[in-house]
Amino acid sequence: MKSLIPLLLIAAPVSAQSVTPNFTTGSMTQTVTATQTVTETSAIERFGGKIETWNGDNVKAIKENANGTLVGPVDIKGTTTQFHVVDSDLPWQLEIITRDAGLIETEDVNRTIQTDTVTNTLSVFSQ
Repeated sequence: MKSLIPLLLIAAPVSAQSVTPNFTTGSMTQTVTATQTVTETSAIERFGGKIETWNGDNVKAIKENANGTLVGPVDIKGTTTQFHVVDSDLPWQLEIITRDAGLIETEDVNRTIQTDTVTNTLSVFSQ
């Protein structure tokens, strides 16, 4: 092994041969195709405050006491409050909306978006 190392150090000179291509012009076409998929998930929660509304046309809030007589002023939110039509010959409407504070609506959205891309490249060269 000791005698091999000096032999490797004494190497013959190396020379490269030049290469001349056999063509004068040419072209190359490349096509790259890519697909991208994006999956999106959204969980939406909407919160709101407490709502208590009373709307009406041609109605009146009344309250009867234990004797059956009408008393006032009337607490419109009271559990014993009654609503009566004022004039039965006219149209009437009563809308009562109550909602506690907190989560009022949830919405879940799931969607997938796919994008396909094709890129064509043409290279032309000459010598």
